[in-house]
Amino acid sequence: MKVNILMATYNGERFLAEQIESIRQQTFDNWQLLIRDDGSSDATRQIIQDFVAQDNRIRFVNPDTIENIGVINSFHTLLKQEQADFYFFSDQDDVWLPEKLSLCLETAQAYEPDRPLLVYTDLSVVDDGLNLITQSMIKSQSHHANTSLRQELTENTVTGGTMMINHALAEKWSQTDGLLMHDWYLALLASGLGQLVYLDVPTELYRQHDANVLGARTWSKRMKNWLRPHQLVEKYWWLIKASQKQANYLLQERLSSADRDLVSAYVTLLDQPFLERIKILHKYKLAKNRWFHTLVFRSLIISKFGYRRN
Repeated sequence: MKVNILMATYNGERFLAEQIESIRQQTFDNWQLLIRDDGSSDATRQIIQDFVAQDNRIRFVNPDTIENIGVINSFHTLLKQEQADFYFFSDQDDVWLPEKLSLCLETAQAYEPDRPLLVYTDLSVVDDGLNLITQSMIKSQSHHANTSLRQELTENTVTGGTMMINHALAEKWSQTDGLLMHDWYLALLASGLGQLVYLDVPTELYRQHDANVLGARTWSKRMKNWLRPHQLVEKYWWLIKASQKQANYLLQERLSSADRDLVSAYVTLLDQPFLERIKILHKYKLAKNRWFHTLVFRSLIISKFGYRRN
């Protein structure tokens, strides 16, 4: 069994060494770590080189190339670098708990290798000193984890640093333009074409700090949004329309007739007349994971308040 761990880095000198060390301390040790740097200007590239010299399981895939292509394209490039049976995705600033790899790989044995599979887990949120903020990010942020296509169409609960995919799913990822995030798109592919599996156990410490590209929703972030209601409405519409564009790519895949109808209904929802929008929301039970966000989501869809086509 071949296992590739994919890490995309960018100016991560503060926490990178700690994350790589947590990978080296995994109870399952038969892995290869592929790292692509996205044009760092700090000591990140030297840290990677130092680890390459220490551990022959670690490869720096672009030591002589300094090019910024973004996080989604970086992970896609790493995924296509070399074939494996399973692929894990790693951020540069978290800390993996020792059983992470073994738990996910053990779970995968119950599923057919030729069907797309994504396994993901809960995670504990910590500050930059690894002090606990939230034991369960899934419960505090999303209320529950998604495992169905209907759930994932409107809201993603898969955090990239916790997920593992098999090669059957890796082969399906050909699209990078127009994606909200690679973890959400892969979750859509898995739930529509195979299996999206959640393990209700934290397998990493998800570090929150001032340089996070993405992060957990904190009360301070929420308050900033609510103090600017017009921007919040714009953000909701951006998310809805972007998720529709992302979901539209699924229609190029061999979905079941029921799933094709579901995806088609979602991506064309805003083109329908008033009563038809209400009917579609009810028929397919399109919602968010928390009741308040569902209320806002459905209210916007029905009223089209603040909606702009472009």
